[in-house]
Amino acid sequence: MSISLAKGQTLSLEKSGGQGLTKVFMGLGWDPAGSNQKKGFFGKLLGGASGGDDIDLDASVIVLDAAKKVLDTVSFSQLRSKDGSIKHDGDNLTGQGDGDDEVIHVDLTKLNPAAAFLVFTVNSFRGQTFNEVDNAVARLVDETGNKEICKYTLAEQGSHTGVIMASLAKTSEGWKMTAHGVPAGGRTVRDLANDAISVL
Repeated sequence: MSISLAKGQTLSLEKSGGQGLTKVFMGLGWDPAGSNQKKGFFGKLLGGASGGDDIDLDASVIVLDAAKKVLDTVSFSQLRSKDGSIKHDGDNLTGQGDGDDEVIHVDLTKLNPAAAFLVFTVNSFRGQTFNEVDNAVARLVDETGNKEICKYTLAEQGSHTGVIMASLAKTSEGWKMTAHGVPAGGRTVRDLANDAISVL
């Protein structure tokens, strides 16, 4: 059964039935503020009647070592990590379609051994703010069995253009996921790096 995380809550993935996790994906979704088109937590980001109100949010991941130094980033502009362990399914410009708006796959067995943190972010490249977004969601799925492990729904809105949604941390006891929901500035994943480091 999937666990809903509260802001700031950390979950041991080993203790939550994720022992032996090898391949996971982080699915990120969102709704337009005031949309009557929502389909549960993962309602799609649809434009207004004029077709000009689409919000192009970008999901990304920042890879850091134990010293919190950035090793790599994966986003719509770099769909694969340098070591090949992380793959982005590609940019969704409108948010339309079933399922998650954007998905980032991680093969934990191929991850750079120096990688200690994976920080998942969402930002608006066009500069639209999170006042225009409802229910941004991050959900972690065990890809081997297609089983959702946990999810976090962002309740807060605001004039910021980015959010540090969640992170995975490698510990002596295995991987842990923390829900953050921390507002951030900037329109690209590189702009969010300092904010990402600050939550760890």
